[in-house]
Amino acid sequence: MPHVITNPCIGVKDQACTEVCPVECIYDGGDQYLIHPDECIDCGACVPACPVSAIFPEEDVPSNETPFIAKNKEFFGL
Repeated sequence: MPHVITNPCIGVKDQACTEVCPVECIYDGGDQYLIHPDECIDCGACVPACPVSAIFPEEDVPSNETPFIAKNKEFFGL
């Protein structure tokens, strides 16, 4: 899973990340946006576009935000 959207996105859902994604792999997950791991090309364009700094490469997700890795996988049935 190249990138993961974490807690700061909840309730904000600013669309800046979706607007810069060249492959449109960011989906509305209800309370936040989520990145489809099989569609993401790991370009990182969404990271600086996020106004709340909620997007991380999976290996860099802060330890207190790791439940969002599972949330993302579950949403896409992985």
